[in-house]
Parts: sequence; C-alpha cells; structure tokens
Amino acid sequence: MLRFCWFALVVLVVAVPSLADDPSNARKPKADSELRYWLENMIWQHRFSSEEITAATGLAAEEINAARKKFNIRDDNRPARAANAPLRVLPYPGGRHPRIGFLDGAVNPQRETKVSVFTPWDDKSYVVVDVPEALWSNLGLTYLAHTHVPTIWSKQGIELERLEWNRRQDGSFDLQRRLPNGIEFGTLVVPQRDAVRMELWLKNGTNEKLSDLRVQNCVMLKGAAGFAAQTNDNKLFRKPFVAVHDESKKRWIITAWEPCHRPWGNPPCPCLHSDPKFPDCAPSEIQTLRGWLSFYEGSDIDAELKRIESLGWQKESLWK
Repeated sequence: MLRFCWFALVVLVVAVPSLADDPSNARKPKADSELRYWLENMIWQHRFSSEEITAATGLAAEEINAARKKFNIRDDNRPARAANAPLRVLPYPGGRHPRIGFLDGAVNPQRETKVSVFTPWDDKSYVVVDVPEALWSNLGLTYLAHTHVPTIWSKQGIELERLEWNRRQDGSFDLQRRLPNGIEFGTLVVPQRDAVRMELWLKNGTNEKLSDLRVQNCVMLKGAAGFAAQTNDNKLFRKPFVAVHDESKKRWIITAWEPCHRPWGNPPCPCLHSDPKFPDCAPSEIQTLRGWLSFYEGSDIDAELKRIESLGWQKESLWK
C-alpha cells in the first residue's frame, strides 16, 4: 500500500517544487488547434499565469502572448457555463501542481489520468480527479501516474509512453493504456448535470491470473476554495462515500467508487479517496469499477448520501 509519510513534507518541501516543475514534463502543442484548446483551457478556465503556461507547454512568454492575440483569448471574454449544462470537466493541463503538500510523493505528475471538475457555485474553483493515480497487483506496483515509489516498470528501466485524453464529441473523456506485459486498462469520465460518472476497466492480457488489484483514485482539493484545509476534520468517511465540507458546512464535495476497498483522506495534499479493488482477473478477462463525484448544497448530508446510493450508478455501464 502506498501510504504517505507526513514527516517527508517538512524535510523536502523546499527542494521539491523544482522537481514538480521539471521542464521535461512540459508538453508542447503540436498544432494550432491543440495550442488554442490548451490555452483556452489554461487561461479561461484554470486561470493560469504565464509562468504556469510555460511550465505546462514549454512555450516562451512571447510565444504565449502571440498565441493569445492570434486566438483572441483574453481574461474578459471567458465563456460562461450555460444554464442547465453538465458540470464543467476538462483535462488537467499540468504546469500547476495539483497538491498543496507532500509534493515529493508526486514528482512530475502526468496529466493523462487527471481531469478538473469545476464546482457549480464558483467557476474559478475545481478539484482534480486522478483516475487512476495508482494500480497494484500481485506483480507489485503496476502503474503510477507520477514519480514516487518505483513501479515494476521503472525497476526495469522501462518508461511508459505519454498519452492524452480522447476528447469525445458528447463532452466525455476516455483513455486506454496497454502495459508492456499485456495488461490493459481504461477510464471513461462522463460529465452530467448533477454529477460526474466514471468507469475504470482492466483486461488481463497476461497468461496468469491477476489478484490483489487495488486502485488508488485521488480527488485533490487544492483548487477548490473553502475545501483545501490540510486536515481530515472537514471530511466524512462512510464507505463507499468520502465527502468534504467547506467552512459553512453547507457545501459538500462527494466521491465514491464501487466496490470500495478503502475510504480515506490525506491531509497534507489534501485529497479524498474512495479506493476500489478489482476482483481477481483471469487471463483475457475484463473487470470493471464504477465511480461517482458530485456537489451538494444543504444541511442534510446523510439524506444526500442515501439519495446517491439509491440511484443505481454502481451497476449502470457508461459505455455506449
């Protein structure tokens, strides 16, 4: 289990930001259409500074300014989310570390597993959902979306290919990865009006049964105003649900995965986890997990969790 050690935060906090912002982690857009998409993402929605855009893209300040002018991307022409539209979900662009603390536990975070989900009450606030952040099996740490504990691949000197979310026409996002030993996994993220639904699947492409298939899915709170206190005192753990409230206790962020293996939170980050576990997986077999994220305004969180539990999302496939 990838358990986080708080003492490391004090020792390494000064040195780590330079590692987290390693220029080699930047991804330069390869076409004008991609440049425009990512600049709109970073400037309009994530409110990135020029320095953060450089960290994400590798572009110099003069290149950024020229592109902003070319595409007419200004702070004062930011499009608003339409009334009754699905929750705003975007690929997380990198360039700004999604954690506040314990940065040495997530050096060079890779963006292809991360989406930003913006709160319905404040279009500047968002959480970063990392799905999956990590995947274990009986083989060891089989995948990690940043650099920290060695994986079975890094121990062999194998570097995994960088990927990007597939941005689907209906506003959903999917990603599929094949590992060097034939294991495949994929994620589907579907924004809805009142929630974000998620699905994670794994196919065993090896010749042996896979077991102990624990998954770590992380909801990072740094970008959500009012929710980023580095404590678990503002969190509720009620398997499979994990929820966090703001100072007023009238606004909540809720997540859940089924089947849930371990609900927990990491105060230094800070983040929420409803970590699931795949059933054992025979060769050529596919196993599936389903996840939920939503926002709640009100005083009866117990009733809201019961309502979500009753909706049937745990068994409803998202793939069309």
